[in-house]
Amino acid sequence: MTSIYRGALIGCGFFARNHMEAWHREPRAKIVAVCDIDHARARAMASSFGVDGVYTDAAEMLKSETPDFVDVATTAQSHRQLVCLALAHGAAAICQKPFAETLADARAMIVAAQDAGRPLMVHENFRWQRPFRILKQRIAAGDIGDPYYAHISFRHGYDNYRNQPYLAELERFSIMDVGLHLFDLARWLMGEVESLHCRTQRYNPRVRGEDAFVASLRHEANRVSVLDCSFQTIFEPEPFPETVARIEGEGGTLELTRGYQLKLHRRGSAEVIDAVPPVPSWGEKPWHCIQDSVVATQSHWLDVLDGKSEAQPSGADNFETLKLAFAAYESAAADTVIDLKEARAA
Repeated sequence: MTSIYRGALIGCGFFARNHMEAWHREPRAKIVAVCDIDHARARAMASSFGVDGVYTDAAEMLKSETPDFVDVATTAQSHRQLVCLALAHGAAAICQKPFAETLADARAMIVAAQDAGRPLMVHENFRWQRPFRILKQRIAAGDIGDPYYAHISFRHGYDNYRNQPYLAELERFSIMDVGLHLFDLARWLMGEVESLHCRTQRYNPRVRGEDAFVASLRHEANRVSVLDCSFQTIFEPEPFPETVARIEGEGGTLELTRGYQLKLHRRGSAEVIDAVPPVPSWGEKPWHCIQDSVVATQSHWLDVLDGKSEAQPSGADNFETLKLAFAAYESAAADTVIDLKEARAA
């Protein structure tokens, strides 16, 4: 008999609706309560998905509903308090990124999960996008031999600030928003990072933080990667929210281009691989790749609760990604290479 896990959502903002759409159609989960400091927003979310429990206080909700898991979909400054609160009430926790504003907060959540004996996962959905899952599978299958170079790029000119105006007010923006996704992909595909150099830019005068960056990473086994991100790049048609990538190896190259076209290049041949993500029944283009990745992320989370999988990424795994983001700011401020070998051991 399949277990049905009782869940609660904390945070009913813009992206949380994607979480709820996916939970609503997942037969192994039932969201029994939602919570937001804005009561009207919580009530609207609950009404949309037939949820009875509506709260503005997370502690009250956890005491009254005793869910099996909590989906924390708030901004980073509240994550430590809410994740630790959920774990203290016996609930497993899946937490939106950025995981934390400081390494101390991230470490505290990891320790709390260990002490509670409950899973803690970060909702890092880029590695769950269909093109990247296929790319990872083809690398693991040996299609390009040992990979030695990666270029991962997220550049667009879409007005992110219309739906999420708080992004324009962040002192740390592009690295802590999309950069975390790119760092996670680089670690996942190429291995742990030994050193990093980063340069940031700010194009849009309306934006407080950096809205573009380029980072160069040296990984273990002498692999390297280059990551770049921009929120002010003009393309026609607008490619948002696609990420493109190229992974080169001793036996070939895997290339993910616009339109989710994945090609395997070998000497004398090129194979086109179907990597186009499906459009969820509740979704729409051009958001479908992200929406489908939310479905995959949350399905994996339920596999974790079933004991079938280890969390990808767990809080401890994402802690290493968070270190890269902070190192990137340190590098950009000093225009220097940051050695991460010792930081990984910290």
